[in-house]
Amino acid sequence: MSGGEAKGEVSARLKSELRDLMLIPGLAGYEGRVRRHLAAQMKALGLETRTDRLGNLIATREGDPGAPSVMLFTHMDQLGFIVRKIEPNGFLRIERLGGVPERALPSQEVLVCVAPGRDRPGVIANKSHHATTPDEKYRVVPYQDLYVDAGFGSADEVLAAGIDVGQPIVYRPHFVELSAERVAGTAIDDRAGCAVVVEVARQLAGRKAPTVHFVFSVQEEFNLRGALTAAQILQPDIAIQLDIILATDTPDMGYRGEVQLGGGPGMSMYSFHGRGTLNGTIPHPALVSLFGGVSESLGMPLQRSAHTGALTETSYVQLVGQGVAAIDLGFPMRYSHSSLEVCDIGDLDALTTLLVEGIGRIDAGFSLDRDDYE
Repeated sequence: MSGGEAKGEVSARLKSELRDLMLIPGLAGYEGRVRRHLAAQMKALGLETRTDRLGNLIATREGDPGAPSVMLFTHMDQLGFIVRKIEPNGFLRIERLGGVPERALPSQEVLVCVAPGRDRPGVIANKSHHATTPDEKYRVVPYQDLYVDAGFGSADEVLAAGIDVGQPIVYRPHFVELSAERVAGTAIDDRAGCAVVVEVARQLAGRKAPTVHFVFSVQEEFNLRGALTAAQILQPDIAIQLDIILATDTPDMGYRGEVQLGGGPGMSMYSFHGRGTLNGTIPHPALVSLFGGVSESLGMPLQRSAHTGALTETSYVQLVGQGVAAIDLGFPMRYSHSSLEVCDIGDLDALTTLLVEGIGRIDAGFSLDRDDYE
């Protein structure tokens, strides 16, 4: 925290920023509104931003030139849908973009993104219960068979509203306060990470630190594309990625690990997709040592996670140039990729502190030689 600032002020700021970000639609490949918001936030902190051709937002804080440079990054896009076909009667057929859970789609509210002030609410249709046959009752309907009802009566009405094939659709933005610390809503993955990066940038101002590149990446939900081009531009020595850590404290997740919502930030010790893209990340030992040491000195819990089934951008960023020392840090989150995810603001606050203190300890003597740790 900056000098004299109350802990509650940081949490309040994180919650406010997270709320603002969660209510901005930004499908993978269509992140412009989110990017412009974040660019304004970074400018208010005195940081100039630039955008590469893929759409990543980059801001650099120059620091100790003798210390390893750091790329602190998180993705600003979200998963959702693309209009695949417009039916003659005005219904919209959709294509999934990202890991959208089909079993949770019927009856969901969505937003067809046209332009600010012109977006159209809709609902993913669910067959009337009174017409549902016994064999349909427990069947997951493939997304190809689903359609969106946005209140149109014809294809001409759809086109007149500015909607055509290829139009982005997201879960209708929601922000719900479940309690003083816990919030639910859309795109906590990874607007919470974005809120933390903004706060870290704020708290690093005036502190001794290495050069830090703050990156808000695009198209993470579309095969982890954005951060790779940013890393190719920046050529960092260290990459710290912020994303969700799967909370395992619900009745259906206990076998997966011991990560508790509200239990503090998390550090991924192993990730592997296990499907399709056979890729993952084993963190660099120097960074495990760094953040483990920070948490111990601060008396802060640092939860550890190891799981198959999820993938982050470090999978590719770590392979840039001669290799980048990489680690995935994050915050516990429940109900990933659903329309209402859940996180704890206290975890975001603690993650911010962990990052500010950890990055502040990276100096000219900080070794990335594996033989110093293994």
